[in-house]
Amino acid sequence: MGTIIDGKAIGAVVREEVKQGAAAFAARSGRPPGLSVVLVGEDPASVVYTRNKEKAALEAGIAGTLHRLPASTSEEALLALLRQLNDDPRVDGILVQLPLPRHIRPEAVLDAIDPAKDVDGFHPVNAGLLSSGRPGLVPCTPAGCMRLLREAGVPLRGARAVVVGRSNIVGKPMAQLLLAESATVTIAHSQTRDLAALCREADVLVAAVGRPRMIQGSWVRPGAAVIDVGINRDDSGKLVGDVDFDAALPAAGCITPVPGGVGPMTIAMLLANTLRAADARLR
Repeated sequence: MGTIIDGKAIGAVVREEVKQGAAAFAARSGRPPGLSVVLVGEDPASVVYTRNKEKAALEAGIAGTLHRLPASTSEEALLALLRQLNDDPRVDGILVQLPLPRHIRPEAVLDAIDPAKDVDGFHPVNAGLLSSGRPGLVPCTPAGCMRLLREAGVPLRGARAVVVGRSNIVGKPMAQLLLAESATVTIAHSQTRDLAALCREADVLVAAVGRPRMIQGSWVRPGAAVIDVGINRDDSGKLVGDVDFDAALPAAGCITPVPGGVGPMTIAMLLANTLRAADARLR
């Protein structure tokens, strides 16, 4: 029976670390670290996410500010706000909540954020720094997955890692982070031939494909570490991951649940990125 990795508890540890770091930053600089979250429109999930991010920032001693713009906001108006935030010395981190209304190009928006304030880690400059093994701001969810693996004591050097999913948000940066820890990494996806056999070779299996219970229990190598990034609703409306948790639990060495696994780490690592960005700008 695998060990369940408690993302809520580890996320709470990260938040406390950030809280202490934010207090130290404020003592040195005379102001708290600043995070600006931008929401365009009224997407219900995005409204909840952004409110939670603002609340978490304030609890950690970060000056969290939520900028709510109507769905009719033009791309140019949004870019103008981002220019203001880029130039504001009190703002250390900027996050634009996705998805955006259809008339706004997400690439143009993400590219407009100062890479030094890009706490989502999505700017091409930060993606390039990660790919080349240089310091930069790393996407929050993959960074959280790496912290979960470290806290669980999973050995990565020389391990065979399989990442199922190739998105810029999770799959690709996750593979880069594992590679940086000297794991041997394969990126797979929904079109990979004989995906089940490939997954069974993994010492570390990361599921980030966005399909409920796609990774079956028989796909998990005995003793493997399983990180489930998926957040889906099944036919009954239940929140489930990309992994069939109940079937995988007996085989896995350790495994993250959904909910309560990777999810709590994403906001925690956002706060950590904001503190990191603030410290870098202070130097």
